[in-house]
Amino acid sequence: MTVTLTPHAEALLQRLTHDGSPEQVVERALERLAAEQPLPAKPMTPNEAVERIRQLRRGVTLGDVSIKSLINEGRKY
Repeated sequence: MTVTLTPHAEALLQRLTHDGSPEQVVERALERLAAEQPLPAKPMTPNEAVERIRQLRRGVTLGDVSIKSLINEGRKY
């Protein structure tokens, strides 16, 4: 990949290269940016999505109401 720097970016890079090569400076800057803005997660497979939903549902209840009673309640209307 080739990146063309603006004059301002080039001046900043030259000032910051006292700690290493330009590549190292850019890599550190990208790592810091990635830490501030996490990279999007890779898409889940359908099986992974189902397992994630099951994990999220664990411990979730409707109190004293059953799913069957909610279904029957919906049939009344």
